[in-house]
Amino acid sequence: MAQRTRILLAFAALLLGLPFLRPLWHIGLIAPQYPEGIGLYIWASQITGEKPHDLQSINSLNHYIGMKPIIPESIPELRFMPVILGGLLLLGLGAAAAGRRPLLYAWTSALLLLALAGLGDFWRWGYDYGHNLDSTAAIKVPGMAYQPPLIGSRQLLNFQATSWPALGGWAIMVAGFLASAACVVEWKRSRVTPPEAALRRAA
Repeated sequence: MAQRTRILLAFAALLLGLPFLRPLWHIGLIAPQYPEGIGLYIWASQITGEKPHDLQSINSLNHYIGMKPIIPESIPELRFMPVILGGLLLLGLGAAAAGRRPLLYAWTSALLLLALAGLGDFWRWGYDYGHNLDSTAAIKVPGMAYQPPLIGSRQLLNFQATSWPALGGWAIMVAGFLASAACVVEWKRSRVTPPEAALRRAA
């Protein structure tokens, strides 16, 4: 790999360290009784309220409509996600140090596939919480489901729910973009014939 490609790959790998420091995703709720809004931050290893008591408030609201409580300790993804991110970070730095093109392609593919799998799992998690409701709940609306949007906004009863990547999530997206760009650069370089490569170096 070219030196600039190795630097690009190393930077993309280092971006995966940001989700250890900042949340991956934010889900917010606004309603007449909560005009200032309440929300959740989803981290690589935990789920916290946007404000100190928001998680407790959301679980109380969920109880009335039959949704299961959000208990971070019971979510297995929060245990192995840090391991996956840490492993990808180290493997990316190793691939950049080795400077071998197949390692770049393999690392980028793994990053993109795991990111898509993570989004799919997040959607499945939201679907389960929003559709599998307690039939004895105090508030029942026939045909109503409470799945938050994966990305964007949705009206859920009198709540406006929004869901967007937070800083850690954006960091993973940028890492995927940079790694993909590095793959394109290296793929183009691999198609240059030896005489053309010599002319480029001379130029």
